Amino acid sequence: MRSRRWIIWSVLAIVALVGLSLLSGGQSAAPVVAQDEGLELAVYNQNLALVKDVRSLDLSEGLNEVRFVDVAALIDPTSVSFRSLTDPEGTSVLEQNYEYDIVGSVKLMSKYVDQEISVVTEDGQEYEGTLLSGAGDIILEAADGTITVLKLEQIKEFTFPALPEGLITRPTLVWQLSSAEDGTQDVEVTYLTEGVNWQANYIVVLADDEQSIDLDGWVTLDNRSGTSYEGAKLKLIAGDIHRASTVGYARAADAELEAAPTAAQSVEERGFFEYHLYDVQRPVTVKDQQTKQIQFATASDVPAEKFFVYDGGQYRFSGFYQPLDDPGYGTVSNEKVMIMLEFSNGEDQGLGIPLPKGTLRVYKRDIDGSSLLIGEDSIDHTPKDEQVRLYVGDAFDIVGERVQTDFRTDYDDDWMEESFEITVRNHKDEDIEIRVVEHMFRWSEWEILESSHEYEKMDAQTIEFAVPVEANGEAVVTYTVLYEW
Repeated sequence: MRSRRWIIWSVLAIVALVGLSLLSGGQSAAPVVAQDEGLELAVYNQNLALVKDVRSLDLSEGLNEVRFVDVAALIDPTSVSFRSLTDPEGTSVLEQNYEYDIVGSVKLMSKYVDQEISVVTEDGQEYEGTLLSGAGDIILEAADGTITVLKLEQIKEFTFPALPEGLITRPTLVWQLSSAEDGTQDVEVTYLTEGVNWQANYIVVLADDEQSIDLDGWVTLDNRSGTSYEGAKLKLIAGDIHRASTVGYARAADAELEAAPTAAQSVEERGFFEYHLYDVQRPVTVKDQQTKQIQFATASDVPAEKFFVYDGGQYRFSGFYQPLDDPGYGTVSNEKVMIMLEFSNGEDQGLGIPLPKGTLRVYKRDIDGSSLLIGEDSIDHTPKDEQVRLYVGDAFDIVGERVQTDFRTDYDDDWMEESFEITVRNHKDEDIEIRVVEHMFRWSEWEILESSHEYEKMDAQTIEFAVPVEANGEAVVTYTVLYEW
């Protein structure tokens, strides 16, 4: 009798195996093995990265199902490209799926409603039964009909019979491939993902005489894409590429940033299309939920100039449709005098390289040798041979005052006149020069009728006075402007 049952079970097992083989087209899922140094990561400073991953597949002739794991959780599935490097003509993609229903306690609870599970509470008590609800409180129905309600925070351990169908442990790309022959093939997969970003950060040290700076440029790379990139060839693209509006496919997970500065590495800069590319000359591992820094530029003794700017009104032209004839508009005075630092990004000055947009933090050494932060500012992408101007703070010992002294208008003859008096006071023990900036904001057609100091026209609506101020002294600038329409 026992022998007969064994024969029956053996036959059923063979039938089941044959059935599974037929359902899968006679092929099993092909294993995917990552090749060494087969990963490239091109990161744009727009929260975007292009991943190129080369792997080896064992394919059989005919239909194959291939599961490609360890892809970014924030992948754009519509950007995926699959290409066989070994047999591009004989290998084709019939179907592509992106599976991202990642296993988790909440997911398991929702999948196991109306099924048997067991839980152990913090006090060691074990409960078994049918899960009626896993949203908030855990509600179990025992075999005798008894209902038990447990708070989620009371539970120490869950036990589920198996992983429900459809749940996976990692985001996975799944392909149905057709292969012309058996054998191992190298394939290249490329895709775009969000969650990887980079920006430039600069450390600037102002010399003791405030006539030059030392500059170090660092790439700060932030990876929140949901996967790590081991030993990747890293390229960083600086520039503003245009992107079409798309619908997002995956959600970013909350993450703690892990600062991981690295030692200085060789970075090669070159032009690429209308952008600039920074190619790290060694494999780089970028872990998920990690911030990594790589030095890409350094320069010493770059000539720099510190100067002061008083922009008392800080108004810009806004009379687009008609003159601004409100006498009180634009007369509120700002007393702060800005400290500016300027240098040239030229080869003769020790730089002459494209500077990606980022934050510049400026330090100066104290008398004891320690460096103290004196200000920071951000720059946009700056080509070589352009000026870099930084606003680092407001001067403590310099004060400005701006007063409207006269305002007249005649609508019959279509004109306005306005007069200002600007006073700058220097409480420092040294002579200085202050650049006093004024904006002709009331109308586009204007003319300076008289002024106490010479001025330079900076643009269509702005003039600037260079005003010397003696130590512990003050200077007064006056002018009258005529607007006509």
